[in-house]
Amino acid sequence: MSAVIEIEGLRKTFHSLRQGRRVAVDGFDLLVESGQVHGFLGPNGSGKTTTLRALLGLVRADAGRMTVLGVRAPEDLQAVTGRVGAIVESPQFFGNFTGHRTLRLLARAGGVPTDRVDEVLEQVGLRDRGDERVKGYSLGMKQRLAVASALLKDPELLILDEPANGLDPAGIREMRDLMRSLAEAGVTVLVSSHILAEIQLICDHVTIISRGRRVAAGRVDEVLAGFDRHEFLVRVDDPARAAELLGAAGLAVTGHDDHLVVNDVEDATTVSRTLGEQGVWVRELTPLRPDLESVFLELTGSAAHPTVPRQVDDSALPEGPRDAAIDLDARGVDA
Repeated sequence: MSAVIEIEGLRKTFHSLRQGRRVAVDGFDLLVESGQVHGFLGPNGSGKTTTLRALLGLVRADAGRMTVLGVRAPEDLQAVTGRVGAIVESPQFFGNFTGHRTLRLLARAGGVPTDRVDEVLEQVGLRDRGDERVKGYSLGMKQRLAVASALLKDPELLILDEPANGLDPAGIREMRDLMRSLAEAGVTVLVSSHILAEIQLICDHVTIISRGRRVAAGRVDEVLAGFDRHEFLVRVDDPARAAELLGAAGLAVTGHDDHLVVNDVEDATTVSRTLGEQGVWVRELTPLRPDLESVFLELTGSAAHPTVPRQVDDSALPEGPRDAAIDLDARGVDA
């Protein structure tokens, strides 16, 4: 697969009289290959949005190398304007415009046929609400409109920052289905989200950033496998007796109120056979596999990187607009 986004050694600091020097991104690397649905995860203030803004030319990086679709970013982004769609941060639209009019104006500004407007409204589930004024939209509807604006040019690369923000459970599932359908159509998607269960369902690859540095990257299943401690939950009628037998067999056992956890077991039959041979019958034997949330919390915990400088809060950046639908031919990327 070819690289669609490459970031090497990205560094960005901010300075202010009140707060002094703050490191937002500190030598960060990111690789997104063609056809991936790639999750970009990190706590608030970890540098996610700063990274995306630097990639799109909305803030100036201090150091590092970046490419998008084979061209230098942000210097040569104009060459791939028509192939990239992006939304970053909170949606900002003219409240008195309807959703349909908003997208029609964006389409004309970007040289896109206006018949794409109805298509993208259909894609994001707003076809029946397109003639309503945006000021009457809920947060979730505005987020859908922002995604629709990013889809206008039928992009090869779609960059989405918190696309499920404000959506109800049904809307989140629709957004998941949309991203899957785009991936099946050959679109590469980079999605930043704090809804980790959704990222695990949607994405095939993931990069995790903490305090401006990459702490994990790879296929989702491989990242999770690296944190698999081969644990099993065990329930029996006599937990104390079971713990004694398992411990005598050389297995590491942790007791809990109504169950045991056995660690470092490659084969579940080891547990059931050890107990069964002594007449202790297992009522439940369940593998405890790590999920993305548990891995994320372990990797981004406050003690994970104590020597890394304190980071800037992405929600209060001093440079660039805070538009969700980033237009912008003048900056080299049209969303």
